[in-house]
Amino acid sequence: MSEAQRHPFLQGLSKHRGTPPTVIVIFGASGDLTARKLIPAIYNLGYDNLLPSDFYLVGYGRKEIPDAEFREVATSAIKEFSRRELNNDVWQQVVERTSYVAGGYDDPEAFKRLAAHIAGLEKKLGRELQTLFYISTPPSVFAPILLNLGSSGLASKYLGQPNHSKVIIEKPFGKDLASALKLNTTIRQVFEEHQVYRIDHYLGKETVQDLLVQRFANSIFEPLWNRRYIESVQITVAEEVGVGTRGGYYEQSGALRDMIQNHTMQLVALTAMEPPVSLSAEDVRDEKVKLLKAIQPLNLGPSGDVARAQYADGMMGGKQAPGYLSEEGINPQSATETYAAIRLSINNWRWQGVPFYLRSGKRMARRVTEIAVQFKRPPGTLFAESERFNLAPNTLSFQIQPDEGLSLILNGKVPGLETRTQPVKMNFRYSATFGSNTPEAYERLVLDAMIGDGTLFIRGDEAETSWKLYTPVLEAWAAAGREGMDSYAAGSWGPANADALLAANNHVWRQP
Repeated sequence: MSEAQRHPFLQGLSKHRGTPPTVIVIFGASGDLTARKLIPAIYNLGYDNLLPSDFYLVGYGRKEIPDAEFREVATSAIKEFSRRELNNDVWQQVVERTSYVAGGYDDPEAFKRLAAHIAGLEKKLGRELQTLFYISTPPSVFAPILLNLGSSGLASKYLGQPNHSKVIIEKPFGKDLASALKLNTTIRQVFEEHQVYRIDHYLGKETVQDLLVQRFANSIFEPLWNRRYIESVQITVAEEVGVGTRGGYYEQSGALRDMIQNHTMQLVALTAMEPPVSLSAEDVRDEKVKLLKAIQPLNLGPSGDVARAQYADGMMGGKQAPGYLSEEGINPQSATETYAAIRLSINNWRWQGVPFYLRSGKRMARRVTEIAVQFKRPPGTLFAESERFNLAPNTLSFQIQPDEGLSLILNGKVPGLETRTQPVKMNFRYSATFGSNTPEAYERLVLDAMIGDGTLFIRGDEAETSWKLYTPVLEAWAAAGREGMDSYAAGSWGPANADALLAANNHVWRQP
């Protein structure tokens, strides 16, 4: 049975959106992200016939690597990490146009060699190439890469023409408001905002994109999507893994920087934003920024809007897991949070009085990312005050990972001669309806950048607005040291101080 026969909803889907002739330059080409995500994404776009016929891939890094060796590394990455098996006929069309340029990120001469290399590709082809620079490096070299792209003329290449240069910048986009402002200033010295694509891979996930469809394409939801009918919203980004070998990095980051400020706030914005006037990138991003600006400053007092904790020893999968302070590379007196919970208040007409609860942590009960919209209970006139009626609040939940889909909890009658009720769940899963081999987030985002669609990327003012909300929290925690730091057992759903955030409003955390 064919894929179309098994999943008829796939029939008739468009396969191409007009990708111009392109060369992608990956800075940090020998890094983990390139192998795990970027190379497989490019391969799968080629597999789906979504790459332009004139496509080139150039790796750039400090290490001297011959073209042939870089091609072998790229091929191995596809074999290990691609969602599809390697098809030599498909990959050969890309790999024969794959090359590598070695040089320092702060070396102007190396960027001149890169510019000459790209000019050579254009001369050989006999036409101009759109150049997409993908900065997949540590944040410490973002600025020198950007400045050298400017001084070499690569940033302004064909500016004002359809094939102008573009740049994709990986997170973290700053570590606080001051650093984000500084990075934006550097970007604006060499690129115009429409050339810049600040990437957050969560925005490429199918369920995240489906949020706007569910909200604005279904009349059963949109009239209820406000303070009159919604009791609260919970957003959970939970990981089973600990810090592992990334202790050195995580000590400089923590849960608030690593997950809350970027990924989780994108989910907040898409869940709560007003309807845009169109689906154009700027109209969507305008509404996201308006929503972020409507969030009230956080109360940082003892009974305030924030909670933090570190994971302690516990059981994970039937095995003993060490606490954070016992992990490799972690200072025994560390004040870095592995768990953060936030209570947000949005000061606008739609959401006044509706709390948004956010939490993210490592070593939690299971890996899950979920948005749960809990509706208000109906008046307790018919089915109340009786043990026969086991009622739950209606809850619409979007599962973003690991099993993408959505579910709706309703109350239904239990079969029998006596009227009894219990909660029932209606489920939709992408894998069941559309097949399990759905595109990875990076495939959608790389394609969108090539065709110039910035809808799923973060605008500069959006990043700054988010940092403005959370920088006071980071400063307060840094000043407090370990004071106020709670703990939670590895394998649990989090600490008591996070439960207290919800208990103040007679709410409790879901266990997704």
